[in-house]
Amino acid sequence: LYVDEVNLLDDHLVDLLIDVSASGINLIEREGLSIDHPAQFVLVGSGNPEEGELRPQLLDRFAFSVDVTTPGNLEERVKVVKLRQEFDDNPEAFEEKWLSKEIALAKKIRAARTKLSKVKVPEKTLEKIAALCLMLKTDGLRGELSLSKAARACAALNGSLSVTEEHVKRVAVMSLRHRLRRDPLDESSSDTRVKKIISEVFD
Repeated sequence: LYVDEVNLLDDHLVDLLIDVSASGINLIEREGLSIDHPAQFVLVGSGNPEEGELRPQLLDRFAFSVDVTTPGNLEERVKVVKLRQEFDDNPEAFEEKWLSKEIALAKKIRAARTKLSKVKVPEKTLEKIAALCLMLKTDGLRGELSLSKAARACAALNGSLSVTEEHVKRVAVMSLRHRLRRDPLDESSSDTRVKKIISEVFD
């Protein structure tokens, strides 16, 4: 379920999303009609934080958070423009050019899915995941749960049956950056704060 400008949703819609994601049942009631049905979905949202903040109850439901920014590198900006021009000139040829990479990636993801249940998180790595969340003062245990799941997925995608510290480090920022409490005395970004604690725990 994709929601654009998720941070601008009305409160009653946010409550509905939280209820349905927790219960797995969507209840529709209007004009004497009452229907319920199973609703299993992955919630994907986008929004500009400067236009309004996401309610903490909903923010906590997102396993990952990424910051999409404009490239600051001249070479990357030129590459984006050239790729866009290439697509505009001949969309079919552009699609064919990248099709083999898309197929290879899809195959890799399917293989990772079949392997995922066999991937284990060593006790020491799990302790470091918990220590990381503890030092960052994340609320509840969703930080540990989402980080350990993401690290297992990362390991499976890379063909490993055991989660290493490198797997954890690769997914830690996007798993934890949105779970930090605001610190009025610390003006550094959430990404910087997470990276700092990662270096303390793992290095």
